[in-house]
This record gives sequence, C-alpha cells and structure tokens, in this order.
Amino acid sequence: MKFAPLMIAATLLAACAAQDEKDQSTQDAVQAVRDFIEVRDLEELDKMPSASSDGWEAIDNQFLIYRGRRDAYLVEFTRRCFELDDNTRIVADRRWDANVIRARFDTIRGCRIHKIYALTEAETVELENIGEAPGSRN
Repeated sequence: MKFAPLMIAATLLAACAAQDEKDQSTQDAVQAVRDFIEVRDLEELDKMPSASSDGWEAIDNQFLIYRGRRDAYLVEFTRRCFELDDNTRIVADRRWDANVIRARFDTIRGCRIHKIYALTEAETVELENIGEAPGSRN
C-alpha cells in the first residue's frame, strides 16, 4: 500500500522535470532567434505582401517564418502564440487589406503580429534550424 503513493509521487516529479526541460528549450529557441535578429541586423518592415497560397513554418510559439510567393519573412508575435500548435481553436485573422499583412495591426491564427523582418534565402535556412520547426502550415 505504501508503494502506490511513492509511484504517484515519482511520476509527478518526472512530469514536472520534463516540463521544465521543454520550457527551457523554448526559451533557448526564443533567445537564439533574438540573437540572430541582432547579429544579422535584420531589416524591420511595417508590412509584407500576402496571398492565399502563402504558408508559414513555426520556429516556436513566439516566431514563425512566413513564405510568400517570392520572399520569406520572420514574424514575431506580441505574445506567445499557442494557437500555432493548437488546432482545437482556430481564430479568424484580422486584416485591414487582403493583399498586405501589417505589423502591430494584423494577426496570424488570431495572434497579433509585433514585428516583421525581411529574410534572405540563407537567413531562412539558418532560422529553420533553430528550435523545433515542426513543418509547413497554411
């Protein structure tokens, strides 16, 4: 009888330890992207073109790579955007213009965009290797 509570406590302790590692890896990815922005001195944009065939790839909950027809952009959200991974609640995006996405005003998956940075092909490849990069989404 004393064995069951001990097993439950050990399981809970292991779950908490795994959660801390996940939080730390997310913080590391966010810091790595922030360092990348600073070192590369990425150009901040007020807006980027948008089309229905565009897609995106999450780096983590704070950043994603947005791929347009010709160019790629790094998008930073004002808060952690858990909606990128959670498909149970899909929020409509707010757009002032159907063909343009603006920083500070528009949203992706319901999360407000804080900043937009222009990326070269080489920078895009480097950023894909940071964090989890779970795959392309539309």
